[in-house]
Amino acid sequence: MSSLAARRRHPAALLVVLLLGLVLTGGLYAVFAPKNADASATGVASADQISEGKQLFLSNCASCHGTSAAGGPNGPSLVGVGAAAVDFQVGTGRMPMQQPGVQAGRNVPQFSSQETAALAAYVASLGEGPAVPSKEYASTGGNIAKGGELFRVNCAMCHNFAGSGGALTRGKYAPSLMKVNERHIYEAMLTGPQSMPVFNDSNLSPQDKKDIISYLKNIESEASPGGHTLGNLGPVADGLFAWTIFIGLLIGAAVWLGKKAA
Repeated sequence: MSSLAARRRHPAALLVVLLLGLVLTGGLYAVFAPKNADASATGVASADQISEGKQLFLSNCASCHGTSAAGGPNGPSLVGVGAAAVDFQVGTGRMPMQQPGVQAGRNVPQFSSQETAALAAYVASLGEGPAVPSKEYASTGGNIAKGGELFRVNCAMCHNFAGSGGALTRGKYAPSLMKVNERHIYEAMLTGPQSMPVFNDSNLSPQDKKDIISYLKNIESEASPGGHTLGNLGPVADGLFAWTIFIGLLIGAAVWLGKKAA
């Protein structure tokens, strides 16, 4: 009995008891926890969803990104890019790319929402990265005025003040932001696809991103009392319209008057 009591008073006894308790708790959870928990309800991808995503990845993406998603000559590594990047690229139809080019443009998605979520879950399991945003922030209902100010300061130099897009260098371009899903706009700010910089939560808070989305959706829905918007491309479109229509009419009138006078 004295030997047993001495062991109980040993400094390491408490540590051993705690370790055994943790091992027992973990083992019981592994045995009784649901194996196919719904990822949408728990916020954590299930093993089946990750497995489905891996099979989709190997069949459709591995030829460019490698079988382990570590990248290759034709595609970058996807380890650590997170679920948000995959949801944006695949959900907007940019990936898989139909043919090599300087930039992947928006296209018809090739995967269903369930398959896109599975691909995102698989890539997210390879390394920590930005997650798909919650509906609370990837939606409208923000401060439109503040969103407009933030957009003009951070985004208008590439996407135009009205989100109509614009040309960049070496054949690249800033795409139009009209009729783009709110979640995809948020994910683009969060992940910085292609030539776009990353606006993490330190640069633009989730509420700031929601305000920007609200501003863009307000532009998309509001009418143009002054007539046709000409794509909201600014003085270039206005000047081209003037040259091709009004100047042409003036030249035609001058020629007609000259012939009449002769």
